[in-house]
Amino acid sequence: MLKKAIIGTSVVALIGGLVFGRDSWSYVATSVSSMRQAIKREVPIEFEIERARDLVSQVDNEIRKCLHVIAEEEVNVDDLRKEVDLQASAHQRSKDQILVQRRDLKEKKDTYSYGGRIYTVSEVEHDLADRFSRYRTVEETLRSRQQVLTARESSLAAARRKLDNMLDSKEQLQVQIENLDARMRTLQASQVASTVNVDDSQIARTRQLIAHLNKQIEVRQKLVDGAGNVTGLIPIEISPEPKADITAQIDQFFGSDAEAKPATTTPAATTAAR
Repeated sequence: MLKKAIIGTSVVALIGGLVFGRDSWSYVATSVSSMRQAIKREVPIEFEIERARDLVSQVDNEIRKCLHVIAEEEVNVDDLRKEVDLQASAHQRSKDQILVQRRDLKEKKDTYSYGGRIYTVSEVEHDLADRFSRYRTVEETLRSRQQVLTARESSLAAARRKLDNMLDSKEQLQVQIENLDARMRTLQASQVASTVNVDDSQIARTRQLIAHLNKQIEVRQKLVDGAGNVTGLIPIEISPEPKADITAQIDQFFGSDAEAKPATTTPAATTAAR
């Protein structure tokens, strides 16, 4: 099978060389590039968004590595700073001791007392020379270590800035991906809405039916409201009967007596009433 594949590839390459000559490789490269672009265009955008999320999640590995490096470097820098501080303090004491011996030698004494012991001038001068030589050696060493400390502090600061940039970049990428996802969902909703076919004639028929039903209900309501007034005859209003005149009734009952003057009251009756 492998042999057939090799032979087939060789035949295709030979034919391509014969047809296109020196430009055969250019044709092949262009074809491969076109195929690659076509395949990429066929990949769903949703899949690409998820791929972007995966790429952003991979940044966490780099962030963890950076955090580990920063933590180790912080410990190392702190230890180196303590060592340099101790060495600088010891170096300052050596300087103070050298200056004390130098001031003592200016007094031109025959002997000098240090720590309860007596030393000659030559011994003090020899000790001072040794101290000064050591001081200069330690000073060079201390200067070098201070330079190393400064360099490592700068490196640590750069690592911290890099970590901050990585965190900011990750946050920005996550926001951009979420915006892409939101835009994609909006586009999908618009596409769904545009593909929904609404039958306008059906809506029109429904509106006509509703209008017809409203008319029927109004007609029935009017029939109910006017059922008691519709008899088929001419409506005639009957005037109410007049109220009876009580004075006329009395005159009719008593006749002429009703018109007689009322009787006068006698004095005796008046006195009795009192």
